[in-house]
Order: sequence, then C-alpha cells, then structure tokens
Amino acid sequence: MIIAPKNFRDEELLEPKNILEKAGVEVKIASTMKGKAKGMLGASVDVETTVDEVNPADYDAVIIVGGSGSQTYLWDNKRVHEVVKEANNLGKIVSAICISPVVLARAGLLSGKKATVFRTNETINELKKAGANVSGAPVEVDGKIITGRGPEAAKEFGKKILESIS
Repeated sequence: MIIAPKNFRDEELLEPKNILEKAGVEVKIASTMKGKAKGMLGASVDVETTVDEVNPADYDAVIIVGGSGSQTYLWDNKRVHEVVKEANNLGKIVSAICISPVVLARAGLLSGKKATVFRTNETINELKKAGANVSGAPVEVDGKIITGRGPEAAKEFGKKILESIS
C-alpha cells in the first residue's frame, strides 16, 4: 500500500489493510519517505519502505491510498508511476482509491478502462483525459485494475482487492 507521508485518508488505508490482514495477507506500507506518516483524521503509521525500494514483482497487488496528500506527493511522482506500470505489466492487481486513480491515469493505465474516482471536476477530467470510462460507482473492477470512489467505499474496495488476489 502506497500512502502520502502527510494527509493520506485514514480509512482508505486502514479498512482495506484490516480486511487483507484478517484474511492472512501480509501488507507492507510504502511512502515517499520513511518514518511516521500522518493521516487527515489523525492516524499515524510507521513507514519502513520508500517507493524507491518497492519491487512490484515481490507483491500480489499495489494499492494507492487517497487523501489530499496524494495530490501533493503521489500524482506526479515518477517512481510511483513506474511501480504501478511495472506491476500492471507483470499482471499484478493495481488499485487506487479516492483521488489516487489520477496516479493511474497519469501513469497511462486507464485508457479504455472503466474507473471511478472521488468526484471533482479536476479528478474526473484527469481520468477522461487519460481515456478512462468514468463511472459514479463506489468501486470499479476492470481486469486487474480496481478503483474506489472515496472513504465510503473503503470496505468494498478492500473486499474487491481481496477477491482479486485470492
């Protein structure tokens, strides 16, 4: 799971993480820097891996967590783009929630794909510009790409990821 070091959306990290861990899936958290990462609602998590250290071949899925920090730290991060592209090329699950589907759009992964995103003019335009078929659904699964609309969809998003890697 890749998060912004500041202002990730708490439930978009914690709910899918809990669903996966309860099913016996080992979850690693990466960010642009090591140390304590802070959520928008006050959650604090230890980050022991940077995105520079992530090898997508080592994982079943890459999950990009949303929150306002995503725009600041992840949308234009070239290494995050490389990670999701490599994971996609390897046939791994690539997923993003809230405003983070913009990362997948900017990495070139959403052309012709059905996707959802936290609905603002900017995020919808980013996905459409990348060739995505944007829906208003809480969660969209298109092949190995999974997108979630926002915090209210975090549980369903986590369940869809679990189903896809099981």
